[in-house]
Amino acid sequence: MSDLLTSHFWSGDAIRSRRVSNIVLSGTVDVPVPPVRLLADWEREIASRMILEPGDVEPMPLPRARARWPDYSRCVQAMSDWTGALGLPEVLAASDVALMACRGARYHHDGAQYGGAAFCNLFMSEDRGLDLHFPALGHRIPLTRGTAVIFDTGQPHGVIQRGSSGFNVADFTPDQDWVQIFLTWELPIEDAYVAQALKVSFDVAPSTSLQPDTETEQVCLNGEPITVCPDSGRWRRVD
Repeated sequence: MSDLLTSHFWSGDAIRSRRVSNIVLSGTVDVPVPPVRLLADWEREIASRMILEPGDVEPMPLPRARARWPDYSRCVQAMSDWTGALGLPEVLAASDVALMACRGARYHHDGAQYGGAAFCNLFMSEDRGLDLHFPALGHRIPLTRGTAVIFDTGQPHGVIQRGSSGFNVADFTPDQDWVQIFLTWELPIEDAYVAQALKVSFDVAPSTSLQPDTETEQVCLNGEPITVCPDSGRWRRVD
């Protein structure tokens, strides 16, 4: 019998269970280079207003970026066309969007905060020699401008150097620009189109499994809460 990886998430006023999807949808969409003024603003934001250490993923001010980004709507439309072609009509328009920055990313999952969602990301930076890595799936996606990806928030992932097998702070030397900027949408996992695209099964936790804390979302392996090693991406039990 295969291991049962489940996400326990809030659905209305109740905790519901679902299978964590092994499907990662990826592609490349045609988006223009962000304008020089916007790139300079992003550089200033990262250098002076935030602490972005190797492995960190932090939010960026989207409203200010949109004021300096005449092609923002074109980028969103390109993603809408891509998701529509995958059988997800109008899903972006109904989903929350944020602008994020990372200097690499330690391995993690987001099922404890976003168990009811899948992430849809559009990377806006040039190729920095980094990959989005899903260690449990053996799947690596080179990050370039226009890279688009949809994945389950409960699936471990990180952003690592292309020639590396794991996350290492020493890989992110200060003499090179390792920052990736990306737009991210939270797609509701209970949306019929999203669930179908990722082949998500709901209410899968066996009655004999440990019951999750009724006040928190979490990811469990065979009924036991687990977390992710930030360096290797391997699952480990919660202490």
